Amino acid sequence: MQKINRNVILALLSLTSLVFLLFQVCYYKFYLSQKNGAAFSKVRGSQSGQDSTRWHVVRKFLGLISSHNIPVYLIDPLILGLVDKDIEQIRSSPDGPSPECKYFCAPRDFTTFALLEKTWKHEVGLFRTAEKMGFQWLKIINKDPRLDGMDDLSGMEIPLHYIFKLASHAIHLVVFYERSGNFLWHGPLRLKQHMDRKFVPFRKLHFGRYPGAYEKPELLLVSIDDLKVQIPKNPSRFLEEVSHSRFLECRYREARAFFQLYSDDASLDAVEFRKKAKSLLHLAALTLNNLGVKFWLSSGTCLGWYRQCNIIPYSKDVDLGIFIRDYKADIIPAFQKAGLPLKHKFGKVEDSLELSFQGEDDVKLDIFFFYEEDDHIWNGGTQAKSGKKFKYLFPKFTLCWTEFVELKVHVPCETLQYVEANYGPEWKVPVKTWDWKSSPFNVQDNGVWPTDEWDNVIQIY
Repeated sequence: MQKINRNVILALLSLTSLVFLLFQVCYYKFYLSQKNGAAFSKVRGSQSGQDSTRWHVVRKFLGLISSHNIPVYLIDPLILGLVDKDIEQIRSSPDGPSPECKYFCAPRDFTTFALLEKTWKHEVGLFRTAEKMGFQWLKIINKDPRLDGMDDLSGMEIPLHYIFKLASHAIHLVVFYERSGNFLWHGPLRLKQHMDRKFVPFRKLHFGRYPGAYEKPELLLVSIDDLKVQIPKNPSRFLEEVSHSRFLECRYREARAFFQLYSDDASLDAVEFRKKAKSLLHLAALTLNNLGVKFWLSSGTCLGWYRQCNIIPYSKDVDLGIFIRDYKADIIPAFQKAGLPLKHKFGKVEDSLELSFQGEDDVKLDIFFFYEEDDHIWNGGTQAKSGKKFKYLFPKFTLCWTEFVELKVHVPCETLQYVEANYGPEWKVPVKTWDWKSSPFNVQDNGVWPTDEWDNVIQIY
């Protein structure tokens, strides 16, 4: 009898252990795994494991922001690149283009969304809900440059980026702000000293290495991998913006130091000139943007932005640069149609082209065309009475966005080198007497136009 009881007890213990083991497996699979993101319900046609994890993290994030009425939109370059290839099919199909998990299951460590700051204010409740759903989160704040000016450097900090992490995948939420130049701006991603630099692979993030400037996108609600999400209506255009979005702030601190040494001209004439120059610059930007011609602030206008965050009142003109490869024959008629008659045309497309248009009163717009060589870039100049040619050499540069007189406009990213090339190491010192043939630090003689070409290369109106 004692032997039978021992066998029964052993059998009962074995059965109990088996039941407990099955309970642990089920508990892990259906509760802990969903909470921590280790394994998720299958997506239609997707692979299991890591691919499904990415999709499920995105789904949970979209559910999180939807529960708090936060309108985000997808700006992830990898996913938008895939979407752009199928955009017509995605637009025409309410259920998405394919039964596969093709987009959100693409291999990567994070998925990037954007948020317009003015559409959301209540972050505390979002964080609490996120934690209940198993997310870890990180908030990155930094200085608000929109509040800086000649009278005040506010130092006020604003949220710029949020990171939500679940299991092995992260959501990067980039906060966009409206700027006075009627464009969207996002700030850099700079971690404070106490922050965990291993929280996510920050170096892989597409947005945050530099501040960025973008046009306000028109959004489209689509279904991608069974998830409803807003995307830029024209993904290819947005992706083009991403690759050329770097933004430079005006240097207000340095500008204030400049005006402590050299008082600003606040005379009626100076105020009136700046007003006219600003209006002329806005009209020129509108005209060239409508033509799709890329341009940047050059010469004295660039110096004014970099040195004193304003138009130099004694410059008497507005200076723009354009790469000769971007020249269009429509430029002259477009400016004439805008009410800016051609003042002079020097050079030709193949060599030393420059245009000058007459603005209001004596304010003129000078457009210099730049030619690229192997190791430098140059623009030309022509003396009308003698036919002499001049060349102005610059180190190669790229273009960045900035905000200047309430306008989103390009400047050379390597601004200091650009300004020093033109004005030399003493560029910080104002020079009111300027001879374009001899004063520039980078000017060189470039021969003389043949007299039989003068009618073509020296045109004054």
